[in-house]
Amino acid sequence: MALFAPAPTPTPPAPAPAPLAPPEAAAAPPEERTGWLHKLKAGLSKTGKSIATLFTGTQIDDALYEELEAALLMADAGTKATEHILADLKARVKEAKATEPQAVRALLIDAVAALLKPLEKPLVIGQAKPTVLMVAGVNGAGKTTSIGKLTQHLVKANASVLLAAADTFRAAAKDQLKVWADRNTVDIVSQDGADPAAVSFDAVSAGTARGKDVVLIDTAGRLPTQLHLMDELKKIKRVIGKADATAPHEVILVIDGNTGQNALNQTKAFDDALQLTGLIITKLDGTAKGGVLCAIAKERAVPVYFIGIGERLEDLQTFNAREFAQALVG
Repeated sequence: MALFAPAPTPTPPAPAPAPLAPPEAAAAPPEERTGWLHKLKAGLSKTGKSIATLFTGTQIDDALYEELEAALLMADAGTKATEHILADLKARVKEAKATEPQAVRALLIDAVAALLKPLEKPLVIGQAKPTVLMVAGVNGAGKTTSIGKLTQHLVKANASVLLAAADTFRAAAKDQLKVWADRNTVDIVSQDGADPAAVSFDAVSAGTARGKDVVLIDTAGRLPTQLHLMDELKKIKRVIGKADATAPHEVILVIDGNTGQNALNQTKAFDDALQLTGLIITKLDGTAKGGVLCAIAKERAVPVYFIGIGERLEDLQTFNAREFAQALVG
């Protein structure tokens, strides 16, 4: 499924190129998106089952809400989001005069979907040429793999892409990115032992000179507690701005969905340092901590551009709040 499709060409005299975006219909047939929802439910089954079992032949009483509170906290939804969801659910139940467990479960899906809705935003490519995407994340989150999958989706949508191997602290990262570049037949800027900011500058300059649609910059994985390395990320962002005063156009953080509340802490730390524009949340398959998206929505509502539930290309898809709520509630 191509996540990016050209929007209608602007009428003259608009000079800007038509954006490439992943609109809701981007082009996957309904049955394909249904298949994705099944995968998502399977991926979040550990979280979903713990919540869904609360609504099997039970009474709608304080005990149910207490059990639901415990289940949401166990799913790493966090205290603030859990309190918000329960208050919203109780209001919906009262308004609907719901008495059946499954009716309350449906209202819970509505409450979770409403909380998550602000995270639902498409990644738009093409309003600047090149559109410069700076991608950050800690080692092991799936950052470079996500960049590779995103590249493949962009290429399928006929966007020309240049990759930048600015993760110069880890030799394997450069080699891994080169594999993705070769697989997708795209250009890559890579320098042995070079300064990450210098590689990023050269990549943006090359992308501009070669007329590329997208420059994707893979930055070094690091923990937000490593302040000197976070300063290096800030430097990369500044230097990118010297190559293109409007760049980076997107600053995206890749986080591992299995890390629960730590994913929220990473989001806060990287957002404070870099002013994030979006998230890619990976490894949601098999997690019992899927509720962390609720915590992010309540405490640091950075848009979620994509979520991943597996290794294959089609396992990285656009985020839809209602789909996720349905899978999370089980």
